[in-house]
Amino acid sequence: MSKPSRLLSLALAALAAAPLACSRDDVERGRDAGAPPGASSSAPAAGPAAGGSAGAPPAAGGSAGAPPAAGGSAGAPPAADAGEAPPAVGDPMATHYEAREDLVRLFSLKELTERERRFKNPELFLEKNFGGGTPARINQGNRELARHTRSKEQCLEGLRGVVLQTEEQRARCGGHENMVPVFSSARGKPKPAAFCIDVFEFPNKACELPMVWASPTQAASVCSLQGKRLCTEDEWSLACRADPEGGKPTTYAYGDELDLAVCHTQTRHREIGGKPCDGDTARSAYQTCATDTEPAGSYPACRSRFGVFDQHGNVAEIMTRRDRDDGKLYSQLKGSAWFYVEVAREHDAPRPKKGPETYPDHCAFSPRWHVEPMENAWHANYHLGFRCCATVR
Repeated sequence: MSKPSRLLSLALAALAAAPLACSRDDVERGRDAGAPPGASSSAPAAGPAAGGSAGAPPAAGGSAGAPPAAGGSAGAPPAADAGEAPPAVGDPMATHYEAREDLVRLFSLKELTERERRFKNPELFLEKNFGGGTPARINQGNRELARHTRSKEQCLEGLRGVVLQTEEQRARCGGHENMVPVFSSARGKPKPAAFCIDVFEFPNKACELPMVWASPTQAASVCSLQGKRLCTEDEWSLACRADPEGGKPTTYAYGDELDLAVCHTQTRHREIGGKPCDGDTARSAYQTCATDTEPAGSYPACRSRFGVFDQHGNVAEIMTRRDRDDGKLYSQLKGSAWFYVEVAREHDAPRPKKGPETYPDHCAFSPRWHVEPMENAWHANYHLGFRCCATVR
C-alpha cells in the first residue's frame, strides 16, 4: 500500500473507532473556531443578501473543458414546459437539514472493493461524522441561528437553462456528477486535462446548502469515499482564474474588478440574542455564530470560466498544499465566506496600517490560515467547507 493510502486508511480507522467530539477537544482548548483574522464578530445585521446577476456568465466556446452553453444537456436544471405556472417561492429554511440521513442522502459513495472494505467502514464513518445539532459532526451549521434568504426553488429558477456539465465532461471525469475538467494552456493552446473539480461546494449539488464543521482530515476522507480527493491549492486557483480558451487569467473568478454583489459576500455577522459571534471555541461558535449561507448556485454570475461556482463567498474552502521544504502535505484554507464584506480589500490595495485586518480574496491569494499536517488536521468552524477534485486517468 502506498504511503498516502496508508495514511488515509489510518485516518478513516481512527475516525470510525471513536466519537468525533473527542477530536474536537483540541479545537475547544484554544484553536480559533471563528472567522478569518480581522472578521468583526459584532458587526450589525445586514438585510437580505445582495443579488448577483440573474444570468450566468457567457459560456466559453469550443473547448471541452469550458462551461457549456445553455440548453438541454446533462446536469442542467429541468426546464419548465410551455405554459407551466411559475415555480413556488419555497421556504429558504427547507434545505437546512438536521437529520443524519437527510445530510448523507445528498451525496453518494463509490462502490468499495472487498479489499477496500477491510480498511474502511463507510457506514460507521457516516454515522460518526455526520449529523446536526453539534459542532462535533459535519452539518450545515446551527439551524436555530441560521438565516437563509433564497429557497431551492428560487435557486433552480436562477439556473434555468444553465448546463452544469456535458456528457463529454462527465465521461472525462470518470462518471462523477457535477465535475468539470480543468487544464492550463500553452501559447493559447489547451493542454490535456490533468484533474476535474466539483462544480459546487460539498455536497456538490445544485441549490443545496454547503456543509460546514468539517475538518481537513474528515474532508479528505469524505472525498476519498466518493472516489475523489481534496483539491490542491494550485488546482483550485487554476479553476478559478484560468481561461479554457487560452486567454489571460482573471483576478477573480468573475473578472478583474472586485464586486461584492456578484457572489454571496455581502451578508454581515448578526448578533444572536444580543450577543456577538464568539469564535473562541467550537462550542461557543456553534452557539453564537450563524451560518448564513445560501444554496450552491444561488449567484449564477459567481462562476469561473471553467464553470465552477462560489469560489468567492458562501463558505471558505479546505484544500491541500505540499510544503517545499519538508515535502509533507498540509491543509490550506482559501476563499471567503458570506461575511467577506467585513474584511474586504482590493487585490492591489496595501494592507492597512491601522484598524481591522483585511485581505484580498482574489483567485491566487494564498493565506496561511490554520496550516496543519494533513494526517492530523482538525480545525473546523461555522464558515468553512470544502469541495473535491479527481485526477484524470
